[in-house]
Amino acid sequence: MSTVEPMLIDVRALLVERDECDAGTVQKLREALAQGRSQYKALRDATEILKNKTETATGAQAKRYHLKLGIAQYFQGYLGQAIENLKQAEGALANYYLGRALAERKEFDEALKAFERAEKLGYTASQVQLQQAGIYRQMGDIERAKSILSRFEKEASHTAEYHFQLASCLLEEGERAEAIRHFERAVELDPGHAGALFQLGHANDLAGNDEEAINYYERCLNYPPVHMGVLMNLGILYEDNEKYDKAVECFRRILAVKPVDEQARLFLKDAEASQTMYYNPEEESAFNRFSQVLEIPVTDFELSVRSRNCLKKMNIRTLGDLTRCSEQQLLASKNFGETSLEEIKELLASKGLRLGQSLEDGGNEIRFRPQQPLSPEEQALLNKPVSDLNLSVRARKCMNRLGITTLGELIQRTPDELLESKNFGVTSLNEVREKLAALGLALRGD
Repeated sequence: MSTVEPMLIDVRALLVERDECDAGTVQKLREALAQGRSQYKALRDATEILKNKTETATGAQAKRYHLKLGIAQYFQGYLGQAIENLKQAEGALANYYLGRALAERKEFDEALKAFERAEKLGYTASQVQLQQAGIYRQMGDIERAKSILSRFEKEASHTAEYHFQLASCLLEEGERAEAIRHFERAVELDPGHAGALFQLGHANDLAGNDEEAINYYERCLNYPPVHMGVLMNLGILYEDNEKYDKAVECFRRILAVKPVDEQARLFLKDAEASQTMYYNPEEESAFNRFSQVLEIPVTDFELSVRSRNCLKKMNIRTLGDLTRCSEQQLLASKNFGETSLEEIKELLASKGLRLGQSLEDGGNEIRFRPQQPLSPEEQALLNKPVSDLNLSVRARKCMNRLGITTLGELIQRTPDELLESKNFGVTSLNEVREKLAALGLALRGD
């Protein structure tokens, strides 16, 4: 039995041909945009018509066109333009969406004033107050935000926005499990609540559940305005899962709204380059076997006591470490002579390796530091989890892939080793360097 496709909502008729513009109009517009990408083009076309009409209309008619234009721009993510037009409109709806747009741009004081005007002009008090609770939360006044939520619990607890704001407060207080429960309740009440969908996507993203995270982020795309964070996180996940065409689209959408976003521009360049890469399973299998050889500990081999002690002092733990060391560096170590050097060279040759091999490939000389006894404070610092650095999604995923869980494990890695990890580029490397420098630490070889 064939299913009948629902008729597309006529966006032009909704925004241009109808005189009135109220909360029902906005809800209808949201439904229209959830029908697919073609409706975004219809919205852009309607926006251009509205721009022309605002230039010629006067009086009350001009204010109506500015209202419609401001709302259209808000749902396309052009917040600055939306604010300018909504300021030239009037009424409860205009002030409510002006407050929403100002809050998105972190202009909290002005947003609160706009919401106050919206409530005085008749916009539903509970909806306005819930938005204000969100602003106070973002300003750090959790108690005031929770006070508002408590005051409107009976009136608004059946709404998705109430559960979203409550969950956001709980998240700030570290009650992650309870927060997720309320985010899920928000989505049950309103499957199109983009804020709750994003938070559930982010929670799965942090947990490494890529498929679930992508599902939630993709659902966010159906309910504008689409936040830049959704597109950035989704683009990175697409790239991690080798869906490079989709990653490119996400980063391009960010740049369409924020042309000066250098991070998005760098990620776009990486994703576009990945589209042209050739994948050879046999080559990857050979590379993986080679990588496993590099990770073999030197303690697995029967070395002389002198060689073993010298390698320990130089903090050389694996065959890979040896390939990043030159003959001169080994001979410069106290008690390490030609006999020990020949022993090491024979060991590497048995595995198809040689001293300095990685230096030739990477071009960077490694400076090995003798191990020093650590103070309790230094040891405590190195034992800290790498998650304490609050790295970006891309850098964090690199840490997971390399099995790096502590700061001590991280500083044993060289910049080249990190750059060899999939999707880890110079931007992420600089981020890691800055975070370590703030703690007085550095990557090996820096």
